[in-house]
Formats: sequence, C-alpha cells, structure tokens
Amino acid sequence: MKTILNRLINHEILSKSEAKEVLVNMSNGQYNHSQIASFLTVYMMRNITIDELSGFREALLELCVPIDLSDYNTIDLCGTGGDGKDTFNISTLASFITAGSGIKVAKHGNYGVSSISGSSNVMETLGVKFSNDENFLKRCIEEANICILHAPLFHPAMKNVAPIRKELAVKTFFNLLGPMVNPSFPKNQLVGVFNLELARMYAYLYQNTDRNFSILHSLDGYDEISLTGNTKIISNKTEAMLKPEDFGVSKLQQREIEGGKTIEESAKMFMEILSGNGTKAQRNVVCANAAMAISMMKNCSITEGFETAKETLSSGKALQNLKKLQQLSA
Repeated sequence: MKTILNRLINHEILSKSEAKEVLVNMSNGQYNHSQIASFLTVYMMRNITIDELSGFREALLELCVPIDLSDYNTIDLCGTGGDGKDTFNISTLASFITAGSGIKVAKHGNYGVSSISGSSNVMETLGVKFSNDENFLKRCIEEANICILHAPLFHPAMKNVAPIRKELAVKTFFNLLGPMVNPSFPKNQLVGVFNLELARMYAYLYQNTDRNFSILHSLDGYDEISLTGNTKIISNKTEAMLKPEDFGVSKLQQREIEGGKTIEESAKMFMEILSGNGTKAQRNVVCANAAMAISMMKNCSITEGFETAKETLSSGKALQNLKKLQQLSA
C-alpha cells in the first residue's frame, strides 16, 4: 500500500487491474485503518478515472454474496448519495410506489454515511428484516413486489472499510460504487448520481452491458429528480433534459424536500408520505422518480408513469407493500 499511496500522492492513476487488486487486498485485511483512510482521502481530493471505478466495481461484484432473482424482471432504484442535500428518502419511497404499480423491485441500500438517514436506517426503524436468504427474498418479491438488499449482508468484504467510512462521515468512492454492485444483478436500473461527470462515467460503463438503465442528475446537484430545476437523463436509448413542467407540476424549492433531522424523524416522514399524507411537493417528487422507473418497465410515457405513480400512492397500494414486508419480517 505504501507504494500505491506514494504513486497516488504524486498524481499517478491506477490501472483497472491495480484498482481491483487494492480492493481485494483491502477486503482481505491486508491494510491497516490509517492506510485505508489515506487511500479513501486521495479520491476525495481528485476525480476517479473510469478504469479505477471499473476495477473497484469488478472487485466488489466478484467478492459479493450473489442472489439469484433472475426469475423476476426486477429494477433497482438507487442513488449514490453524497449530494449533501439531506433530502428525505426519495428513492426508497419511489421504490415502494413502483412496486405498488405491479413492478418487481430489488432495492439495494445501506445505512447513511454522509447523510442523516440512509435507506437501511429507515427500513430497519420500520421493522423490515434484513436477510441474504434467497428463499425469504423471493417470498418478499412474490408477495410484496419488493425485496430489500441490505448491502453489508452481501458485501462482507467491506467490513474492514465500514467503520472507517462511518468515522470519516463524508462521501467516498464507495458512494459511487453502491448502485453499481447490486448482488442480484438486475437487468433494469434507475440510478441517481451527484454530478454530471459521474453520470457520463456510469453511462460509459453501463453501455457495455445488457442492462436497461437510466441515469439521473439534477443540474442543481441532486442525485435524483428533485423538481427544483432541470434533470439530465442518460439512458441506453436516449439523452434528454427533463423539466418539472414535463410532469405537469411546478418547480419546487429546496426546503420543500428536506429530510428529517434524525432517523426517527425520517422514518415518521417516510410513513406520512407513503400513507398519502405528505405535502404536495413531497408527493410530486417521489412520484416523479417512480414515474421514471414505471415508464422504463412498462414502456409508457413519463406523463403516464407519473399518473400511475400518483394513483398507486393515493390508493394505498404502495403502503400495502410496506405492510406486507413488515408482516414477512415479523
């Protein structure tokens, strides 16, 4: 690691195979905490290259505990996090709305590192059981249209890194990797990223796969459709710019989509919105994100997807899926 760190400090970059080797060694416990923290810090101070990102991704996928959900045509709705916006759990809520519309969702998530409350924090608080048991997860998909893939159960290789990330409490390149390493290898993915350069890198890596994907970045910095401005979309079919008016809604203010100050507050807010009792702004933003997933999976327009999402939320179908997951977890 000393040689690698010296090279990186001298502004050198790693090849794909070198990046992969470092992550494998990291998972094997070959480096101490200070070395890992230093390695992570380098990438907070300079941009990651496509080869480095590709190598890190390959290592994590090879080291993961895979889960076979190939019997179901699933989609994952996941953001990188790290946008520093402290919104409520938009992509997780959008996942339940998508599931409520009849689409199978394999939601990959983790505890919040740079945010107050990640997807897993809210799910855990609401009594959803985390498991890597294939039979349990298939039952969740079949009965609730959604299963929760809690990242640490599928990426044991990263147990050496988790406490360091928690102590650093800022975004690291592991934020970039999260959406790319879903252990069920879904064929469909809606990914939110925190900057435009990363959107391009994701698109470059995904274009060489058979994945049906859409990558989102709100131009004012959000890793999702925020409706606070325009959103860049790059998919396997097209590139486009989405405006709030495309959903038939007004532009939102940042304060209208802020999250809770604690995990408990976040979970309470989550339940209010999923129960259809959120503000108009909250409902619109989660339905806009769900609309993208619905339009991808049902091959319909975004407007039709948005109407489906609104009906799914207001009718209580999205809430029913969470209740079913809670029952299965009991």
